[in-house]
Amino acid sequence: MKNAEFMQLIAALHGLNHHQRKRLGAALKQASDEANVLDVIEACFEEKSACPHCASVELYRNGWVSGLQRYYCRQCHKTFNALTGTPLARLRDKPKWLAYLAAMAQSLTVRQSAADTGVHRNTSFRWRHRFLSWISQDRPAKLCGITEADETYLLESNKGQRHLGREPRKRGGSATKPGISDEQICVLVARDRAGQTLDFVAGNGPLTKARLTAALKSVLAADALLVSDGNPTYTAFCDAEGFSHEIVNLSQGQRVNGAYHVQNVNAYHSRFKLWLARFHGVATHYLPNYLGWRRAFEQHSQVAPETLLNASMGNFQYLTVT
Repeated sequence: MKNAEFMQLIAALHGLNHHQRKRLGAALKQASDEANVLDVIEACFEEKSACPHCASVELYRNGWVSGLQRYYCRQCHKTFNALTGTPLARLRDKPKWLAYLAAMAQSLTVRQSAADTGVHRNTSFRWRHRFLSWISQDRPAKLCGITEADETYLLESNKGQRHLGREPRKRGGSATKPGISDEQICVLVARDRAGQTLDFVAGNGPLTKARLTAALKSVLAADALLVSDGNPTYTAFCDAEGFSHEIVNLSQGQRVNGAYHVQNVNAYHSRFKLWLARFHGVATHYLPNYLGWRRAFEQHSQVAPETLLNASMGNFQYLTVT
């Protein structure tokens, strides 16, 4: 825009009424948010400039599409942009992404997030899981020192599925079988004293040694000391894999065994279930995303939307407390 035209635009602002000024402010904010989103996306790609198809770094610029730089790979001869190969590829309405991520930072429901962002509730649901797809992958590599582990159970949910192998339940309902059965999903949580947390969806029914081994064997440091309740599955696992083990026998009223307890992990279970209740039941298929969502915000309670956008593209180095 030429300077003379810009000055005419500025002069015309005095004739705007209240509603017009409000709409103009919203439009300017949306334009600013889109610019911020594009800046974050391009900066994230520059951290790891490589072809998403063949990982080659022999690239050159090849025009612009939807505000993003397009690249051409000299190795595989394919074109791409910074979002290709990420969960956010082909996701539209970039000006609304930061507002939506701000709603996620507040753990708002699908409908609340949709209302705050100005998108349809179905779009809100799809966006939630597109953004969470890689945010939930921010996991510590190892748990060290004294590490508490315990399992909790959630009723299996086939919410959203068109064909069920059982009678549908109304608003969640309850299990038809007593105790822990294959109607329930085992969620294993391990947490060290530094606050590093790992969670696992360990299948239907009671925790088994095979599932426990698959979950914890590779993530426990060699010098880790595992603390658990009296479930013999943990003892069998530690004896087989050579990990140090301490038991707190909760069934006999023991809460603390010297310096050892499982209160941190049990408190984590309580916070997770209390937080999850606001969503009025989640499908088991999406449970890993919700576990990752809660884990991310336990470790980073106050994060900016731009930081979450980085994390949703796999760039976790900026996921720090603000």
